[in-house]
Amino acid sequence: MAILILIATILLPPLGVALKHGLGGTTLLNLVLTLLGFIPGLIHGLYVNYAK
Repeated sequence: MAILILIATILLPPLGVALKHGLGGTTLLNLVLTLLGFIPGLIHGLYVNYAK
């Protein structure tokens, strides 16, 4: 399952965050960052899912 979340986070960062954390504030923030630019959304998605 972890590899699917990683692939989803790389291709569509909000989807990867939603798969791991559910639909909430973290996913909404990632969606906004992704709409502002793909790279900020990708960095946030990887940080949220794999920083610990």
